[in-house]
Amino acid sequence: MTRERSAQGTRRPPAGAGRNRTHPMWFLVPAFAILFVFFFLPTLFNFIYAFTDWSSFKSEIRPVGLDNFAALLSDGTLFGALRVTLIYAVLVAVFQNLFGFGLAVLLERDTWLNRAARVVFVIPVLMSALAVGYLFQALLKPDGSLNGLLSALTAQQVEVAWLGSTTWTLVLAAVIHAWKWMGLSMLIYLAGLKSVPEDVAEAARMDGASPWQAFWAVRFPLLAPAITFNVATALLGSMNGFDIVQALTGGGPARSTEILNIFIYRTFGQGLFAQATTMSLVLFLMVTLLAFPVIRILRKREEIL
Repeated sequence: MTRERSAQGTRRPPAGAGRNRTHPMWFLVPAFAILFVFFFLPTLFNFIYAFTDWSSFKSEIRPVGLDNFAALLSDGTLFGALRVTLIYAVLVAVFQNLFGFGLAVLLERDTWLNRAARVVFVIPVLMSALAVGYLFQALLKPDGSLNGLLSALTAQQVEVAWLGSTTWTLVLAAVIHAWKWMGLSMLIYLAGLKSVPEDVAEAARMDGASPWQAFWAVRFPLLAPAITFNVATALLGSMNGFDIVQALTGGGPARSTEILNIFIYRTFGQGLFAQATTMSLVLFLMVTLLAFPVIRILRKREEIL
């Protein structure tokens, strides 16, 4: 028996037994293939076609160098769309973080009512952005449900053009965009609040700090990573926005809500493919150039706090 056990103990494992038979890296191939076809390849062609005269009015595609960029720079419409896009992105970032942070503070306690409320506020995140835009467009039009409700409450005919102001319609669109995504910001802030050690706030209270002072002086600075994530995603994500504004206003009134993606969509629909591609390249570069400074500044703020 001893010899048999010693022989079994010295027996070598079969060839290939130590190898990883599952090959988990192969499971990434479909994901990388989809990413290559639908992201990297279009991005590559985006850089190529921006320097051509590609359009629906010509049968051949010829290189034109920087003519498309020169034409865009000489047209003030592009700068107007860029200005609207930046204002819209800043407004969305402010509103989304204010709404999300306020909800996180209000719903921090783990009660059954707070858990139910969290689910309710996450539902808009799961909704289609186009559906949200069309829903609010139906509510806010002059003969929509909001004016009907106000008419019933005031016993007078109310026909306010909520989406007719060239000044406030962009702000309203930003609020609706922030409403859709505030549930995500709420979850991130809730995770940050839950990760703050309880003994830190308790020590502040023992030192004589009020609950308000303990929150803003101790707990709020520890939310710096959550603030970085929420501000960066809201700012950069809204710069690529399209669905809500397109369904809500279509860029009107008087192009006051025509963000860059709507401008690109309209130009592409006119058959000016090269110009639309050039605009999308400008948007890509603008988002890229803005992302690094924003993230760097927020990261430095985290280090200081």
